[in-house]
Amino acid sequence: MGEMKIPVLDLKPQYQAIQAEIQAAIAQVLESGRFIMGPEVKLFEQEVAAYLGVKHAIGVNSGTDALVIGLRALGIGAGDEVITTPFSFFATAESISTVGARPIFVDVDPRTFNLDPRAIPDKITARTKAILPVHLYGNPAAMGQIREIAQSRGLQVIEDCAQSFGAVYSGTCSSCQESTRAALRGKQTGTMGDVGAFSFFPSKNLGAYGDGGLIVTDDDQVAEMARMLRVHGAKKKYHNQVLGYNSRLDTLQAAILRVKLRYVDGWNQGRRRVAQAYNQLLADVSGVVTPELADGHVFHQYTVRILSGKRDQVQQYLAEQGIGSMIYYPVPQDRLPVYQGQYPVSPVSEQLAGEVLSLPIWAEMSQADIELVVQMLKQGLG
Repeated sequence: MGEMKIPVLDLKPQYQAIQAEIQAAIAQVLESGRFIMGPEVKLFEQEVAAYLGVKHAIGVNSGTDALVIGLRALGIGAGDEVITTPFSFFATAESISTVGARPIFVDVDPRTFNLDPRAIPDKITARTKAILPVHLYGNPAAMGQIREIAQSRGLQVIEDCAQSFGAVYSGTCSSCQESTRAALRGKQTGTMGDVGAFSFFPSKNLGAYGDGGLIVTDDDQVAEMARMLRVHGAKKKYHNQVLGYNSRLDTLQAAILRVKLRYVDGWNQGRRRVAQAYNQLLADVSGVVTPELADGHVFHQYTVRILSGKRDQVQQYLAEQGIGSMIYYPVPQDRLPVYQGQYPVSPVSEQLAGEVLSLPIWAEMSQADIELVVQMLKQGLG
C-alpha cells in the first residue's frame, strides 16, 4: 500500500471553510446546557422542512432509525411485504426485517443502479404494503413510475434518501402520465412518497459530526406517530402508548447541521463539477462505464463500473499508488448471510457487485487530483 495521497473523501477543507460558525454553534449549545431535544433540534427541523418543501421533519438518531420508525409510522409490520432494491447498504433491508415485515427484492437498472420499475409489478402480492426505493449514490430513483405503480395498487412509498440529500427529481419519465410528471418535476428526494428517510452520517452530502437521521412527511398522523416512536412511544412523558425507541437527534448535531444546511447546495454543485470532470476524462477509456450525469444527481458517490473482471486489480493498483476507493456494495443484500437461501439471485445486482468502484469525490477536490486518479486508474487497467 502506498502512502495515502488522495483519500476517498476529505472532509477537512469543508470544515476549515466553516470552522468559526461550527465552533460558535457548538459553544452556544454547551452554554445553554440543553443537550437533549434542545431548541436547536426544533429550529433545524423547521429549517430543513422549509428547504425540502415538506410539512413535517422529525429528527432521529440515525438514518437506520429513520427507516425503521418511518415504516412503523406507516403501520408496516408482521406479515407485510415491502418491495426494495438488493443493491444498497444493509440498513435498507434490515429496517424492513426489523419491523417484522419481509423485504422483497426487485433487481436494478444497470445504468442508474436504482430499482428497475418495470420489474416491480411482477413482485406485488396480496401481502405487499409498500415500495422502498433507494436514491443510490445521490441519483434520484424512477419516482414517476414508482408513484404510478403505488397509486394504482394502493401501496405506500417510503424513500431511502441516505445518500441523496439535496437531490432533485427531473421528471423525465417518458412512460408516465403528464399529471405525474408535473406533480413530481423539481421535487426533492424524500418528498415524493409517503415518507422520506435521511441519514446525516458524517460522510453524507449533509453530514453531522456523529450519527443523525431525519424522517419527513406531509401526513399529520404519520408525523405524530413518528414523533411518539422516537421518544419511547409517548405523546406525553410517562404516558407511553406504544412500544417505541430512544431515537432523538442530538442537540449538538442539530446545531452543526443548521450551519451546514446553508452550504449544502454549493457543496452538491461542487460534487457535480467533480463528476463532470471525471466523466470527460474517462469518456473514451474502454472497459470503464461512467455514471449518468442525470439532472438533480448529487453524487454522494462517483461510481464507475470496471468491466472484464478487472475491478479488484484496479482497486489494488490505486491503493498501491496511495489513492483511496471503495466498493459499494460487494454483496447484494439478498445474498447476505442473514438472508441465506431465502431469495433467488438478482443477476444485475450480482454483476454490479463485481464491477462497481467508487472513486474519490468531495466538493473541493482539485482538477489535478481528479486527473491523477484517472491517470492511475488507466494504468491499473493495464
